Amino acid sequence: MAEQFSLPSSGLAEDVLARFIEQAQLEVDRDVTVSSGAEGEATLQLVTFRLGKEEYGVDINSVQEIIRGGGITAVPGAPPHVSGVINLRGKIIPVVDLRRRFSRPEIEANEEQRIVVVELGEKRLGMLVDSVRQVIRFSTSLVEEMPEDATTAEASYIRGMGKLDGRLIIILNLNRALLL
Repeated sequence: MAEQFSLPSSGLAEDVLARFIEQAQLEVDRDVTVSSGAEGEATLQLVTFRLGKEEYGVDINSVQEIIRGGGITAVPGAPPHVSGVINLRGKIIPVVDLRRRFSRPEIEANEEQRIVVVELGEKRLGMLVDSVRQVIRFSTSLVEEMPEDATTAEASYIRGMGKLDGRLIIILNLNRALLL
């Protein structure tokens, strides 16, 4: 069984962190180790989000914060999948629209959209997503590689598919998914 952590509707970093700490403290208090596989088996912890009906996941260690989806300034000459930049506490961060990056139809801006700020080595980038769903932890044995017949070489940004309680979660390789 996977551990699930629902994000607050506000999407504010402080609310997310407070809820995450509260959940972690409950686990410590109960002295429970959550794992979907055998004892000692490796687990993967993901922040999951939606693009349309599909659910995606990225390693929680790459995620710096989650903010509301507005305030993006367009940049002339940017690649088509880059919506623009945001000013996050004095740092300029490029924002990749994952719908454009994955050749999905665009939607109108709405209150559910979030920017997931991730760190890749020395770079910080934002990912514009339809909504953020939850933080989950599950056994790496529940992750399968994508069948070669299911994707093209250009879609090498998919690290694998997580199978969890009847759901399929597309796990992204951020280094490839966010190439600028």
